Amino acid sequence: MNTALPFSFSDLTAGYVTGHQGSRFTLRTLDGRDVTLHLTETTTAQRLRNLGEPYHDVSARIGEHLSPGALVFAHGPVYPDGADLYFQADRLVFAGDAATAHPYQEPGWWTRQLDQLAKFYRRSQFGDGPADFAHYRTQVRGCGHRTAHHVQESDTISRLVYGMATAYMLTGNEEYLEVAERGSQYLHDHLRFHDEAEDTVYWYHGVDVEGGGERKLFASEFGDDYRAIPAYEQIYALVGLAQTYRVTGSPVIKADIEGTVRLFDKYFHDPRLGGYYSHIDPVTLSPHHDGLGPNRSRKNWNSVGDHAPAYLINLYLATGEDRYRRMLEHTCDMIAVHLPDRGPDPSPFVNERFHGDWTPDHTWGWQQNRAVVGHNLKIAWNLTRTGAALPKREYRRLAEQLAHTMPAVGRDGQRGGWYDLLQREADNGRHAFVWHNRKTWWQQEQAILAYLVLAGHTREDHYLHHAHEAAAFYNAFFLDHDEGGVHFTVLADGMPFLMGDERLKGNHAMAMYHKAELCYLAEVYTRLLVRGESLDLWFRPRGDADYPGALLRVAPDLLPPGRVELQHVLIDGAPWSDFDAEAMTVRLPAHDRAMTVRVRLRPTERP
Repeated sequence: MNTALPFSFSDLTAGYVTGHQGSRFTLRTLDGRDVTLHLTETTTAQRLRNLGEPYHDVSARIGEHLSPGALVFAHGPVYPDGADLYFQADRLVFAGDAATAHPYQEPGWWTRQLDQLAKFYRRSQFGDGPADFAHYRTQVRGCGHRTAHHVQESDTISRLVYGMATAYMLTGNEEYLEVAERGSQYLHDHLRFHDEAEDTVYWYHGVDVEGGGERKLFASEFGDDYRAIPAYEQIYALVGLAQTYRVTGSPVIKADIEGTVRLFDKYFHDPRLGGYYSHIDPVTLSPHHDGLGPNRSRKNWNSVGDHAPAYLINLYLATGEDRYRRMLEHTCDMIAVHLPDRGPDPSPFVNERFHGDWTPDHTWGWQQNRAVVGHNLKIAWNLTRTGAALPKREYRRLAEQLAHTMPAVGRDGQRGGWYDLLQREADNGRHAFVWHNRKTWWQQEQAILAYLVLAGHTREDHYLHHAHEAAAFYNAFFLDHDEGGVHFTVLADGMPFLMGDERLKGNHAMAMYHKAELCYLAEVYTRLLVRGESLDLWFRPRGDADYPGALLRVAPDLLPPGRVELQHVLIDGAPWSDFDAEAMTVRLPAHDRAMTVRVRLRPTERP
């Protein structure tokens, strides 16, 4: 008699409870399939928890939590059972029930998460001492310790600066703003090159501080961009500066940003066919130099589309200047016109790489004819945001088209979460994985924000449904409750993937930006647009603040006109009445020192 255990594998099933009887319960998966799961005497269960919160065990009360409509993640062995599969529930995570708001919908959930992230990264980089960026390191281990890697990259410093400035905006904790301001100054002093003849600002790839010295790294050190100046590195060098400028009005930061925008206009912009080239030569500053190799005369999603979320929307929010509005319109026009696939058998995914004449390039490097799922979601998110200021049908049409098609091709309908890289063209009805079926943190951010902002703008429940499911997966599996921070990557079943650079909490691709952006905007969209709740934000204009018209603009994002207003203002704790509620602007008093401005925003109508 064969007594060997049958072949099995461990897997995750996510869905909504449809029934419970004895040791069995049924789920309807996110893509609409019915699955029966089996409890055992050792099944454990917990409620979803935020960073900094203790484990919340509900193993003794599993039955009462398996109420119809509850969203649950069930992990455990799966066995063959004839023509079917037998799902054994080893661990359950309850994300919320049908009768009450899910925890990530509650006021302050995302603010508390951002506060924990800010504490983690401040401690990781500077310990308990002052925020001395001479000791900053690009790489941070999963446990939160810096590595010995001695190259300080402009982009990752700026990403940390963004996170700290944003944490200040939501919490008012001045310790975070101090880190942001010191980081901004460090970028200015050590990683900035000002071309006085052309009046442009360029950001070094990084500085090598081995042995206490400082060797400037002019061009990029990475394989895709080696010995070139990639647009995306210049773009992300501004991400923290723009957010810090919003908070403080620093004229030095403003000048650095404006100088970099002139760099984009002078050397990256294509005045004839529109858009921005992806790379320029570090000597000639030409996008057409032969030395650029496969990056010669190329455009891509990052060089065109990343301007908006990284700095341009925040710069427009801070200044209200029409030149940034026009630049934002130009980048979104290029996305709406050139990126959608309009072939005879179109892919649901956009094209991402282009020759200079906007012909799609399906042979470039690792991308070939492949889709980054998060970029498609990012387009839906940013076209919707921009549509609040520039209500163009083309923006809304493409945003909604991508939002409607992406779940079927880019989401894991059984387990939850969103995939990474897929083939753009289907084979036998399936868009195959390129290398793996893992899930990265930033693509989950794009899904949450894309569907939250669409839900807030359109008030359509199906968008909110997708936002909830994406937020549930992210909060259930990406938060590192043991060491702090957020995992770079998880496997398809939500288990952390801890190999290579993806085991790190800080590296060339990861710092604090995407996580902080998620927390900030998820709090903004959920409170103001979805649930109809007020929100407080903090600003700290310097004594020499340089805001156009001496107006502090406090709109948290590009929001639908008339939906949110400024309710009241406190300056250094005292009420201040010189503000425009509809425009969400504050006329600042004359001042020669930094002052704290706390504002309360509220929706003008209930959802």
